[in-house]
Amino acid sequence: MTGETVRLTVMGTTDLHGNVLNWDYFKDTEYDDSAHNDIGLAKVSTLVTAVRDRIAADPRAPRPLLLDAGDTIQGTQLAYYFARIAPITDGHLHPVAAAMNEIGYDAAALGNHEFNYGLDVLRKFQQQLDFPLLGANAQDWTTGEPVFPPYVLKQMQVPGEQPITVGILGLTNPGIAIWDKAVVENKIKFGGVVELAQVWVPRVREAGADVVIVAVHSGMGLSSSYGDALPVPENASALMVETVPGIDAVLVGHAHQEIPERLVTNLQTGEQAVLTEPLKWGMRLSLIELDMRNDHGQWKVVDRHAQVLNANTVDADPNVVAVLQQDHDTVIEYVNSRIGTCTEAMSAATAPWESTTALDFVTFIQADAVAKALAGTPEAALPVLAIVAPFNRAAAIPAGDVSIRDVAGLYVFDNSLLAVTMTGTQLGEYLEYSAQYYKQVMGTGPFTSDQVTNAPTQTAPNGTPDYNYDIVGGLTKPLSYVIDIAKPVGSRITDLAYGGVAVAADQQFVVAVNNYRQSGGGNFPHITTAPVVYNRQVEIRQLMIDYVTATGTVDPATFVGGDWSLVSGGAPIIINP
Repeated sequence: MTGETVRLTVMGTTDLHGNVLNWDYFKDTEYDDSAHNDIGLAKVSTLVTAVRDRIAADPRAPRPLLLDAGDTIQGTQLAYYFARIAPITDGHLHPVAAAMNEIGYDAAALGNHEFNYGLDVLRKFQQQLDFPLLGANAQDWTTGEPVFPPYVLKQMQVPGEQPITVGILGLTNPGIAIWDKAVVENKIKFGGVVELAQVWVPRVREAGADVVIVAVHSGMGLSSSYGDALPVPENASALMVETVPGIDAVLVGHAHQEIPERLVTNLQTGEQAVLTEPLKWGMRLSLIELDMRNDHGQWKVVDRHAQVLNANTVDADPNVVAVLQQDHDTVIEYVNSRIGTCTEAMSAATAPWESTTALDFVTFIQADAVAKALAGTPEAALPVLAIVAPFNRAAAIPAGDVSIRDVAGLYVFDNSLLAVTMTGTQLGEYLEYSAQYYKQVMGTGPFTSDQVTNAPTQTAPNGTPDYNYDIVGGLTKPLSYVIDIAKPVGSRITDLAYGGVAVAADQQFVVAVNNYRQSGGGNFPHITTAPVVYNRQVEIRQLMIDYVTATGTVDPATFVGGDWSLVSGGAPIIINP
């Protein structure tokens, strides 16, 4: 080899989820958490500028690249506002696009949440970006050809040397086929991360890339929240490097984990690649450093490292704040607008382990909408239930005035409402599956919540998330059941009754459910194959807001919901939050 090494720096974010400023729209204050993280692109911009300034001082170093690994336009009330209330399809520049353009991204990969608001919003967002939105495995339903750019080549100038050609390949998550089935079915299909990397990495090399960087919206483990519903895993970035030769570095997204550096060896060539995942929401900026040497006209990577920088160490970039301020102020005014009152406070703090009026409210909204829509149909005679999950333990609707942000905090996902029919047997098996959320515990405590909830499973080795724990309640009569977590998974549900009467095996119910679950998210039994009797593509959160607005006063005493209890060996458990 000849010549000195040159360091190519690649910065990366992932899972921004609509966070542009360090702001919590649900709490109406600056964001903070137990680790005192800061969030948002304005903070990221300051980190990026510092890296660029440092590298600019090295006369031989090429300018650094900036990438994102997906999930940019969903997750905050700001993101929702510009998708649903004042949609960018009407001409407004999306604030995430405005911020990313201001900062100067070079490329981004598609995330699964990019599809939540439909293809029109996604395509408009794509048009508004000053850089390519990549997705080699987002393929035309019929031809299999990519419907987004699969990769981009960047010529990085090195003084006195030939340029370094950097190939950036983007891959998204195949789970989109399940999670946003209503958006993509018969239009876009999604190949496996490994399978499509095997196709496209050689093509990027053949196109002239000296170095190949993959931005992939797929975690490093091999777990799949959808189980075997798809033939390819949800999280496969490390497997991709082990399987596919020719990858030098990977910016990982989707899993919301902080992994500063992981070196993975390709099993065919013995060559290593460096992987990094910068947590979520702009809390971290990944910094990939590839040392390169020109070997007789061919640039090669001779060393590789990565780290993450913490956004809580810097102030927000005032230029980015200025770009976003008007949109931010508009959304703050929207989410704080008063829409009604509530006769008593409702909190979701204990919802993962006991019945709460907060989740009974969500149950009522879903079941009521379905029951009204089914009036006059054969299914109108069936009892109506609703499936809910404790999405946000911090959510609370106060007594007195209620704002949009109060309601939105209780239902943080942009899910739409469906309803299916299920039998009593299927309902019991569904609840048994849900009950694997609990660890097997002997004794009555007191326990802390983490001693009882979020049990690891085969599909969730890091612990079952709250959003994959389902509770079922009724509209006009309560659904009651007991969960005994001293018993092993699969035999925990007892005393399943509707309106105080034991549920019969062949008893028929209409069950309201969100689109994520009905399409297979979480891999719950029966729900994907149950006959669909309602699907009007109405968002559940908006139904909640509309109900409070129309009713004026919310009275939690009117919600029937569920009457379930958690026991160990038949005795009630004491859990301290």
